[in-house]
Amino acid sequence: MTIRPLSQDDLPEVLDIECQGYSFPWSESVFRGCFRPDYRLWALEMCDRLSGYAVVAYMAGEAHLLNLCVAASQRRSGAGRRLLRHLVAESARDGMSQVLLEVRDSNTGAMNLYASEGFSVIGRRPGYYPGGREREDALVMALSFDSRCDSPGPP
Repeated sequence: MTIRPLSQDDLPEVLDIECQGYSFPWSESVFRGCFRPDYRLWALEMCDRLSGYAVVAYMAGEAHLLNLCVAASQRRSGAGRRLLRHLVAESARDGMSQVLLEVRDSNTGAMNLYASEGFSVIGRRPGYYPGGREREDALVMALSFDSRCDSPGPP
């Protein structure tokens, strides 16, 4: 597995993976709008093939994970965890104070991944995601880089 910056040339494969992963996928124009200086876009390759991607916006000293998706054939292989760890490390290296994200209330697999990497639920956004007949809530999760430091023990 290798991780590199995503390029606009990757968009056909990105859109294919996006449609595999989401009932309401982002459009090509949304992805194209993310190629800007305050965003970081990461591509995960396995066997020289794009297998996942992440889109992170840097705003007010915080990294906001907007989209992380792995090809259906690569799910549960550790690919998503590898991509998540990479974007967290890069965000810390770039001086961000924390990583924030929203996750569908029904997406227990993703919530478990984020929790196992140290993210905690800090809020809820009612009706955040489009759904069938009704919209679905999002849980807001955060990983603060300050909280990752070891606190001193008792004197």
